[in-house]
Amino acid sequence: MTPEQQDFWFLPLGGTGEIGMNMNLYGHDRQWLMVDCGVIFDKNNDVDGEAMGNELRERPHIQMADPQFIVERRQKLAGLVITHAHEDHIGAVPYLWQKLKCPIYTTKFTAEILRRKLTEVGLEGKVPVTIVEGHETLNIGVFNVQWVALTHSIPEPYGMVISTPVGKVFHTADWKLDKNPVIGQPYDQNSYQALAEQGIDAMVCDSTNANIPGWSESEGALYKGLKKHIEKAKGRVVITCFGSNLARLHTLAKIAKETDRHLGLLGRSMVNMMSAAKSTGLWTSVETHIDPAHLGYLPASTVLLVATGSQGEPRTALNRLSMNSFRDMTLEPGDTVIFSSKVIPGNELPIEQMIERLKAMKVDVITDDNSQLSIHASGHPAADELKAMYQWVKPRCAIPVHGEPHHINANGAVAKAADVSQHLLGSNGDLYYISPALGIRRRAVKTGRLGLKNNA
Repeated sequence: MTPEQQDFWFLPLGGTGEIGMNMNLYGHDRQWLMVDCGVIFDKNNDVDGEAMGNELRERPHIQMADPQFIVERRQKLAGLVITHAHEDHIGAVPYLWQKLKCPIYTTKFTAEILRRKLTEVGLEGKVPVTIVEGHETLNIGVFNVQWVALTHSIPEPYGMVISTPVGKVFHTADWKLDKNPVIGQPYDQNSYQALAEQGIDAMVCDSTNANIPGWSESEGALYKGLKKHIEKAKGRVVITCFGSNLARLHTLAKIAKETDRHLGLLGRSMVNMMSAAKSTGLWTSVETHIDPAHLGYLPASTVLLVATGSQGEPRTALNRLSMNSFRDMTLEPGDTVIFSSKVIPGNELPIEQMIERLKAMKVDVITDDNSQLSIHASGHPAADELKAMYQWVKPRCAIPVHGEPHHINANGAVAKAADVSQHLLGSNGDLYYISPALGIRRRAVKTGRLGLKNNA
C-alpha cells in the first residue's frame, strides 16, 4: 500500500478510538510522515500520560502502538514530528526509534524532555533531532510542515499544517483556547483564521472533551481559588496535580512566596519537568525549591508541597503520604491536601480509597467538586472551543482523533454544527483519503499494541 503523487492519506496507528499512544502517519508521493509516537499506561493514568523517567519504568505495564506497518516501509519514512512533551505523544520514542531510524523534529522544550529519555536508554547523541522554532516552516521529504502555536497544559504545544501539492491538513494534536495560559502566549485567533485563507482540506482534531459543553477553564483563573485555600490552611498544604503542568507549578510557586511558605516538589516526574523548564529558560518563577529531606524539620505552617499521585497510583508521592510510607515526612492532623486535578474515569476507587485514608488521618481534603472556586483546568477543548476553532479554520472536512468512540462522535457533531460539510469518523487502522477525493477505507491496516513490562 503506497501513496502515489495524486494521493494524500491519513493513517492513525494509535490514538484514534482511544486516549493515549498517539501514532499518526501521513502519506503522499511514495513517502510517509509520522506525527507523534506515544505510550498508554494501565488504567491508573491521566489523559496526557504523566509518568516519565524512573516513574514510567515503575509502571506495571505500559503499551505503545505497533509500528509494524511503517517499519516495513522504513525507507519511505521522511521523519517523525513530535507536537509536545506529554507521554502519550512522546513516550514510545526511546523504545521504537531503533525500529524507525528516522530524523525527529520538535521544539526546544520537547527536545529537552526527549533528550533525557534517550539518555536513559543509551541513545543520547545517536538520534538526529532538529529543534524547530515556533511558527517555522520546514520541508520534510515531500511534505511541507508549518508549526502552529497552541495552548495546552504543557509548554510549547504545537499543531501543524501539513501541505502537499494535492492537499492541506491542520493537525491540531492537543489544545485548548486559553487567554491566560500563565506560561507561554495566549491563543491567537487571527493565526487560526489565517489558516482558512490557505484552504484547509481536513482538520485532524483533538476530541478528548468534545462531549463537555462550554469552554474549558483558563489556567490563569485558578490562582484565586488555590490561594484562598492555601491562605486558610493551618498546617502543611499538599497539592496534587499533573507533573507536566508547569503553569500550575508557576502559580503555586507564586502563592508560596505570597503566603510565606517553602515550596517543595514530591515526585520524579515533577522534578524532572521543572529541571527541563529551567534548562530551556521556561522556568523563572523561583530560583529553587526545598530538598525533600528537609521537609520534616520545617514548621508545618511554612510548607507548601506539590505532589504527584492525583489518580491514586500506588508508588506516587501522595499515595505514600496517605499510607504513612513516605520517607522524608508524615502528614499530621490539621494538614490540608488539595486535589488540583480531575478524576479520570477508571480511577474512582483508588482515589476514593486514598481520600478516605487521608481523612482518617484527620487531614482536610479539598477537591474540585467541593471547592466553590476553580482549582483545576483541563488542557483540552470543550464543545464551544471546538466549534470556534472549526469556524475560524473552515476546513472542508473534520477528522476527529484523540478520543474514545463517544468523544469522536461528539466531535463530529460539533463539526456539523459549525458548518463543516464533511466528517470522517473512524479508528486506528482506517485509511482516510484526503486527496484526490475525501473518503475512508475501514480496517485498511492491521493495528495492535506492543507492551513494555518492568521486571526489575
